[in-house]
This record gives sequence, C-alpha cells and structure tokens, in this order.
Amino acid sequence: MAEVKDWRPFVYGGLASITAEFGTFPIDTTKTRLQIQGQKFDESFSQMRYRGMTDAFVKISREEGLRALYSGIWPAVLRQATYGTIKFGSYYTLKKLANERGLLTHSDGSERVWSNIICAAGAGAISSAIANPTDVLKVRMQVHGKGTDKLGLFGCFQEIYKFEGMRGLWRGVGPTAQRAVVIASVELPVYDFCKLQLMSAFGDHVANHFISSFIASLGSAVASTPIDVIRTRLMNQRHVTMLNGGMATASAAPPKLYNGSLDCAVQTIRNEGLFALYKGFIPTWVRMGPWNIIFFITYEQLKKH
Repeated sequence: MAEVKDWRPFVYGGLASITAEFGTFPIDTTKTRLQIQGQKFDESFSQMRYRGMTDAFVKISREEGLRALYSGIWPAVLRQATYGTIKFGSYYTLKKLANERGLLTHSDGSERVWSNIICAAGAGAISSAIANPTDVLKVRMQVHGKGTDKLGLFGCFQEIYKFEGMRGLWRGVGPTAQRAVVIASVELPVYDFCKLQLMSAFGDHVANHFISSFIASLGSAVASTPIDVIRTRLMNQRHVTMLNGGMATASAAPPKLYNGSLDCAVQTIRNEGLFALYKGFIPTWVRMGPWNIIFFITYEQLKKH
C-alpha cells in the first residue's frame, strides 16, 4: 500500500496542473505575445502590436478569433502531464525522503528553509528539462496563433524536427530550467510556509489554500519574469528562414540571432531597456494567481480522497 501512496503526489500533481492550465491558458497566450514584441532586429516582432494584457486579449480575439487564445493548448496539456506530474511528485517525494533522514525539520517540528528549497529546485530543474520540447511547441503555436491551425500539434513537431533537428526541440532549455528552479524554489516553499502559518487561523481548508497560493504566485512572478522573457524569445527564434516560399537551410538564417541566455538578456536591455525584461509581468502574475489557486485547491482536494 505504501508503494501505491508514493505515486499519488505524481498523479495528483499532473491532474491538478492540467486543470489549472485549461483555466488560465488564454492569459498565458497574451503574456507570450507581449514578451516577443518589440525586438529591434527581428522584423517579424519589432512592432509593438499590443499595449497591455487587456489590449492583447481583445485584439487576438477580434483579429484571429477566440480559438487563437487557446492555440498551443494541447502541447501545454502535454507539458503539464509531464512537467507538472514530475515536478510536484518529485517535490513531495524528495521532502518525504528528506524528512525520513531527519534533514527536513528542526527539533520543534518547523521545516528547514534550505532543505525545502533544495527539494523544490531539484524537482523544478529535472521536470522542466524533460518537458522542454512541449514548451517549445506551446510557445511557437501561441505566437503564430491561427497560423498553426492546419499544422496542429504533430505538424508543428514535425516541422521543428525536420528543419531544426532535436536541438530545435530543446531550444531555450537553459533558461527554462533556470526559470523552473526559481519558480519552484520560491513558489512551493512559500506556499508550504504560508499554509503552515495560517493553519491556526483557517485550518487545512480552502481559504488557507487560496491565500497561501496567491502569496506564493506573487513571489514567483517577480522572481521569474525576466528569465521567462528570455526563455520565450529563445524558444520562438528559428535558425531557418523563408526564401521564395520555401524553407531555407540553417546557413541561410538571419545573421543576428540570440546566442544564448546572456546574449538575449544583453541585447534586450540594450535595445529595449531594462524594463523589457518585465514585459508580460501583469499577465504572468494574473495567470499565476488563478493557476496556483486552481492547482493547490485541486491538489489538496485530491489528497483527501
């Protein structure tokens, strides 16, 4: 029986992640569109089409239809089925192992912050690296919206693999792992800490889960948005270009591309200013709040059954 219970955090984490993804995905699409606009040397995305989250939401709906807001939902669901399952399952499993070895709690029963952060960071890095191809597919489909309708999930996968190879599917894996580490290191320990502190006032009920998840989402949004901007831009860039209606080889690609996370950060700040690293912060936070609330409430309810 104990063996079955060890798998429950993985199953519950995956189901709760997928539920939260469906509920908040249109906000994520507006965030992605805001993050890729204004790139000075990329003509495709140099124009500032959207003034903010609300403007992006309205324009995408009006110009491309409501379906465009959910463009990329299936790779996103696939991502949560892998990333969410591994991340949350690994986190709570690592915490359990640390607790069994006396590394998680102090003598008074309170949890050690450093032990909690290490468990969260490890779970975030491993899960994000494994799930990176689904993240690349999601970003590409969100950016191009209704233009990916005919291709679909498998068509986008085939196009990336055919013209960019396996490396194309793991584009941006560095900042993706870094972002996952930052989010997990802030979000999960803050949630557990707040939940514990609020236990005397609210008990182990929905009100506690709601407040704790909202606080955790603010911290993770502030910490992760700059990395998320870099990650999105790296994932969206293609090392191929269109020539006379056909796909050219990588050697014919535009000469100015981001060479990595640091180069992307430097180029973004130099051409667009420091605050460009916080493009999409509002939808990031607006999405993270409901996402975490839906996730943790779903997760906590699943744990009770």
